[in-house]
Amino acid sequence: MEIKYAIHPEDAKSYDTSRLRKEFHSDSLMIEDSIKLVYTHYDRFIYGGICPKQKRLALPTYDELKSDYFLERRELGVINVGGTGKVTVDGEAYTLENLNVLYVGKGKKELVFESADPGNPAKFYLNSSPAHKEYPTVKATRKEANRVDLGTPESCNERVIFQFIHEAGIQSCQLVMGYTELKEGSIWNTFPPHTHGRRMEVYFYFDLPENQVVMHFMGHPQETRHLAIKNEEAAVSPPWSIHAGAGTASYKFVWGMAGENKAFTDMDGVPLNEIL
Repeated sequence: MEIKYAIHPEDAKSYDTSRLRKEFHSDSLMIEDSIKLVYTHYDRFIYGGICPKQKRLALPTYDELKSDYFLERRELGVINVGGTGKVTVDGEAYTLENLNVLYVGKGKKELVFESADPGNPAKFYLNSSPAHKEYPTVKATRKEANRVDLGTPESCNERVIFQFIHEAGIQSCQLVMGYTELKEGSIWNTFPPHTHGRRMEVYFYFDLPENQVVMHFMGHPQETRHLAIKNEEAAVSPPWSIHAGAGTASYKFVWGMAGENKAFTDMDGVPLNEIL
């Protein structure tokens, strides 16, 4: 499991492209018949991909967690961004079709991931945060999400937010998770931008055509930088950073957060004339 450390915004000002990508970017998250996870010290959040093709993949624990099993002190959310698959939680199976979501609470010991069709494998994107209370396992479909329509065609940021794990939806200790889908002709996400000093966030971009890119903007609002992100890659957003992107083609992205609260609307907007 890769480890990323927390960075002071004053230090981030001096980073060149390679250092910025090392600290805040993750590529190749979906590797067939493999599990690839990343642990960031921002709110001790874990994100990554589980992509079973021929194999059934069991989620292990890791030396860095110092726990007998992965969810001993954690909770997790899974969004399937590939073909139909199945997640078995302590013997109970949940079938996840494309864009279905599964929340698994603290205390579950065995999670096994598999695909229904090796020719069209499932791609399970995972977010996990520390937890102090056990909540029940819940599966949700797109129709069961809380839908929020934002943006305008004139601003090229018309998009739909699908909220799954949040304070008025699937209950969790501190994990908040869902995905955003841009409407045809729009390229901007989360713009005008914001920060939220009470929570960190990770963006996972997917359904982006080959050889296309999303320019993900990050950094303190008065000291912005960018990461060039391709399909099935992710960007870590510290609490002090904006997190917004513009794509060269249509795309979707999963957002996952953890921190002091679960209030989706707890954000500090940044006027466009203050962005530098």
